[in-house]
Parts: sequence; C-alpha cells; structure tokens
Amino acid sequence: MKIVVTGAAGFIGSNIVRGLNARGISEIIAVDDLRDGDKFRNLADLHIADYVDHTVFYERFANGVYGPVEAVFHEGACSDTMETDGRYMMDNNYGVSCQLWTACQAQGTRLLYASSAATYGGSSSFVETPEFEQPLNVYGYSKLLFDQRLRRAMGGDFKRNQAQVVGFRYFNVYGPREQHKGRMASVAFHQFHQFKQDGHVKLFGEYGGYAAGEQERDFVFIDDVVAVNLWFFDHPQQSGLFNLGSGRAQPFNDVALAVVNAELAAQGKQPLALGEAVAQQLIRYIPFPDALRGKYQCFTQADLKALRASGCDHEFADVQTGVGSYMQWLAKV
Repeated sequence: MKIVVTGAAGFIGSNIVRGLNARGISEIIAVDDLRDGDKFRNLADLHIADYVDHTVFYERFANGVYGPVEAVFHEGACSDTMETDGRYMMDNNYGVSCQLWTACQAQGTRLLYASSAATYGGSSSFVETPEFEQPLNVYGYSKLLFDQRLRRAMGGDFKRNQAQVVGFRYFNVYGPREQHKGRMASVAFHQFHQFKQDGHVKLFGEYGGYAAGEQERDFVFIDDVVAVNLWFFDHPQQSGLFNLGSGRAQPFNDVALAVVNAELAAQGKQPLALGEAVAQQLIRYIPFPDALRGKYQCFTQADLKALRASGCDHEFADVQTGVGSYMQWLAKV
C-alpha cells in the first residue's frame, strides 16, 4: 500500500507519518519544501520510502509517475495567518490543492486534506455550512475557496466523487513536532520556552469583550488529530467536510495554567489555581497587539455533529491532559 503525505516534514504531516508507521506502514512518499533545513528533524526518526520536493511532485503525480497510490494526506500549505501576499497564498493553498484533487479523482486515489477553522473567521457559530463562513484573512479565504470548489464539483456534500474525499477543518492544534513553525507555533509551545527563559508566561490582555486571557479557543491535541485522520482512512466510504477540534472551548488562561503547573510539577512543587499563578506573576498579561485587531478570532468551538454522524466517536483530550503530555515531551527534546 503506497501513501503520499504532503507537508510531511511539517507539524501535522510528520505526526501523520508517525501514526502510519505505528501501524507498520512505511511505503510513504514524503512531499515537502526543505529550504528550512531544520525541518528534516521531523522526519529523521520516521520511516518513509521516498522524499520528493513539492516543486516537482504535483506534476509528476498527475502524470502517474508514482504508480497506484492508495491515499494522499494533503497537509502541505502556507499556514501563516499573517501572510499578506495573496497571490502566493492562493497559488500555494488553492491552486496546488485543485491540481492534486483533479489528479486523485482521475487515478482513483483517496484524498484526505487540511482545511481550517480560519474559514469561519468572524462567525460565532462553527458548523460546516456556507452561512457561517466569514474568513478574516487571505489564509482563511484560500482554504475556504478550495472547500467551495469541492462542494460545487461534488454536489454540495462531497458524495459525488470517484474516490474518498475528506476535508478537515483543523482548530487550534498543538503538540510535538511543531518547533519549526516559529511565531505560528502553538501558545503552549511558546509558553513552555517563556517559562524556561523568564520564569513566567505571557498572554494577551483584555480584547473583544473578553477579560485578560479569557479569549476562548478550541485547542486540540495532535494525537487526536492523527487519530481522526486515520479513522477516516479506515472508513473509505465516508466523505465530507468535517470540523476537527475537541468540541470544547477553553480560555487561554487554561493553557497558561497547564504549562505553569506542569513546570511546577517538574520542580516538585504543588499546582496553583489561576489567581495564585497571576498573583505570583507566573502568568502575566500584555496589551493586545494593534496588528491583530479586527483579524483575531476571540472564540472558536468546533461543532462536532457532522463528525459524530459519520460514525467517528473519538474522545478528545482536554487542555489540562493534552498540554501536560506535551510539556513532558518538550522537556525531553
């Protein structure tokens, strides 16, 4: 069984390769852009059959160079929500995805691809239907346009296709193998290093009607993301567009407190309540940045009705559990 993973040296892609390896699958073509050479570290302990640069893969795949491929996990994209080059974003996220989908349908290859909760943008509801899609940046729009393209081509519900097509609207994913993402790495990643360096963590202050640190996001642990991807891989009859979050909104304060208490536990100290951590200045608040005003989602929470209706009953970790596990991993690398 031959599998392709695009963005394979990235955060989610490398974890999907890891998940496939855990099943004994190593006939994997890894596709990525390694101009950032340090990303090799995400592949170094994994087993793949071949590596192909993203600049040549898509045309070769469309021409059948790689022979029969069972499925493509398409994680490759520019995920920088602050990127303002719309031409680059549309070519990289929309155009390439369209080319890949066309080739997959022609060859009978299943496509499981990364969409994003950024497609909802300014919406206060997070259901996989057009009335709730209000992207706030060109990244969110590039992801939404591909979702829309597939809706039109496949009768609105992704059912009219030659092979399985599944889109995952990822919410705030965190966990191992995201160190290369720089400013786009998760809050938990940055706070781990803040605490190590400064002895405290930082959060945005009041904004959007939310008190300091109380803006809420649906934080989802990477192991849960991989598990859901693989569930759909195991159920090729299921196609559609699905939210992939925990279904549970939690404030950034919960993340910060989980980081702080994990570090305190590593020092043999007792956990603190939020008020205690703030009083001891282990959690500190900074002014909300002007550059993000009007472009920031203060609340996200995945509606999981469609996911559950598909038959996927995976149980997601809460922030305390997932972040605690992640902090242990970071402490070892």
